[in-house]
Amino acid sequence: LKGSGAVNYDTAISETDAMVTGVPDVCLMVLQADCVPVLLFDPQKRVIGAAHTGWKGTIRLVTQKVVSEMQEKFGCLSQDIVVGIGPSIGPCCFEIGPEVIAQAKSIFREKRGFISKETPDGKGYFNLWEANKMQLTQMGIPVGNIEVAGVCTYCSHHLFFSARRQGRKTGRFGAGIMLKNL
Repeated sequence: LKGSGAVNYDTAISETDAMVTGVPDVCLMVLQADCVPVLLFDPQKRVIGAAHTGWKGTIRLVTQKVVSEMQEKFGCLSQDIVVGIGPSIGPCCFEIGPEVIAQAKSIFREKRGFISKETPDGKGYFNLWEANKMQLTQMGIPVGNIEVAGVCTYCSHHLFFSARRQGRKTGRFGAGIMLKNL
């Protein structure tokens, strides 16, 4: 194994939730245990992107920022970008408190439905999949170019690590994307 963060966290690129490249044979990988992995590919410009978006990254519009970077730095067109939204905690299990609900509603005010099952104590459930998908469609990516795995890591803890279910010190699983050298 070689590369930044390949062997341990000490060599990882710190404070980085997203990357974009057009360099072949470089794997962009994100590690998560409930957060949303978003992998992007433009086959026309041969550019890839990877993002790690938990609730903070989703509210900070990290997914849109990756698309913007692909467009501005590489000339990618929205209609050419295909996206995979991988396994992560689902709307069935991602309970959030009133402070996160308020932030999400302020960012996603034109789209309701990302927060469901609000309770009298101010809690609710956040649909990170749809919030990230909406960011992509707002950037002009066709719905048909977006694939959502729809697999909840909390429910499927026998297949994936889940920080919410198993604690923050649990393992991580990776999602990666790489261009082949032609």
